Amino acid sequence: MDEERALYIVRAGEAGAIERVLRDYSDKHRATFKFEPTDEDKRKKLCEGIFKVLVKDIPTTCQVSCLEVLRILSRDKMILVPVTTKENMQILLRLAKLNDSDDSLEKVSEFPVIVESLKCLCNIVFNSQMAQQLSLELNLAAKLCNLLRKCKDRKFISDIKCFDLRLLFLLSLLHTDIRSQLRYELQGLPLLTQILESAFSIKWTDEYESAIDHNGPPLSPQETDCAIEALKALFNVTVDSWKVHKESDSHQFRVMAAVLRHCLLIVGPTEDKTEELHSNAVNLLSNVPVSCLDVLICPLTHEETAQEATTLDELPSDKTSEKETVLKNNTMVYNGMNMEAIHVLLNFMEKRIDKGSSYREGLTPVLSLLTECSRAHRNIRKFLKDQVLPPLRDVTNRPEVGSTVRNKLVRLMTHVDLGVKQIAAEFLFVLCKERVDSLLKYTGYGNAAGLLAARGLLAGGRGDNWYSEDEDTDTEEYKNAKPKEELLKPMGLKPDGTITPLEEALSQYSVIEETSSDTD
Repeated sequence: MDEERALYIVRAGEAGAIERVLRDYSDKHRATFKFEPTDEDKRKKLCEGIFKVLVKDIPTTCQVSCLEVLRILSRDKMILVPVTTKENMQILLRLAKLNDSDDSLEKVSEFPVIVESLKCLCNIVFNSQMAQQLSLELNLAAKLCNLLRKCKDRKFISDIKCFDLRLLFLLSLLHTDIRSQLRYELQGLPLLTQILESAFSIKWTDEYESAIDHNGPPLSPQETDCAIEALKALFNVTVDSWKVHKESDSHQFRVMAAVLRHCLLIVGPTEDKTEELHSNAVNLLSNVPVSCLDVLICPLTHEETAQEATTLDELPSDKTSEKETVLKNNTMVYNGMNMEAIHVLLNFMEKRIDKGSSYREGLTPVLSLLTECSRAHRNIRKFLKDQVLPPLRDVTNRPEVGSTVRNKLVRLMTHVDLGVKQIAAEFLFVLCKERVDSLLKYTGYGNAAGLLAARGLLAGGRGDNWYSEDEDTDTEEYKNAKPKEELLKPMGLKPDGTITPLEEALSQYSVIEETSSDTD
């Protein structure tokens, strides 16, 4: 009945009547996502009628009402086939200012039309394969980048940017060819990075360092949503960026990593939005070549260095281990480097562990990122080792028992999900400089057995990567307990069926083999 009445007015009524009936329809069906199959034909005809109205010279308010109803109807995949034509797509592109004209965004009254048109395009492109093909034919990605450039330095048009970016994300998600076009032909990496800079209001203090105001206000909801959409689009653009081939690429990735560092050090309007923002930043950092992640940490300024020295002097002389890491004016410092961003990543990782679910999607990206950072950058590894594997003092409880970050990670080493336990074990192994004896010291043999077996290191030794030879000092508690510990050893069966240490069992089998080869 709603569709019949709306269709009758759309076909025969004047602009005022059309606007009223469509506004009523929109108010009634704003939260409708499932539609009655029996009314499918009526909805198709209503869509077609709305497109015919949109080509007419009607008031802006009537255009908005038409587009709102079209957005609701475009949630239904079944009606999109007959209405998704090149002509209809071009109507929406024109209304969204995605045509090839050089019109600037000066008329504020047109902004609601642009936003609603972009919303319609998001739904139609997501739900219709025909629309996805037409997007390629109409070069929609280039038009979206052009609109972004018009929006780049403008205030009060965050909704336009947000839905432009969402549509760009959808296109690059659904069409892998568009990723390459965005990266190289359309210069999407610097463009989207600049969008992030604008959303965060970044002020650069050095080539790859930005000013952080810890007492500043949180991001607005609009800025946060815009940044999240830009991060998702950038992820698609950079998803295959494992190696840096040119100096210009390296510079672009370092700038982006510096922007992401800034992102990690600010907060959104709510805790959930902050987590969503940081989660997308982590995902994007995973695409950055590891050699460019050095900008996540930076040397202290002269003022910060003086503050650090004051803090060190304030620590008691017997707190030697604590002198490596100090917190002064909300700044996490280690070895003369600002480690705030790495500390945020570590806290983010621990929160994801504490959630206790969706480890593969929610935890493995940040664990992989921290592992690669630790493997490639010595200061990051040493800082994380200090935070995750501090000198052992509690030697009475098993490594997996307790509430420290170490205890939580050790528990993950025996998780039922193979990918989760592998990356948790790998992270701890890298923090131990891939030394088996050091890993066993912090995790115990049973927890580490899976990784060691996969690496062929059950009998001891170290991994293939080289690390600096800085000392791993033992506490007095560990030194006293070490001789009394009954550590598990890899065992094997002797030829007579009795159990013996693995090395001895293997040597006995070798003797038997040699003896057998000498016997005719």
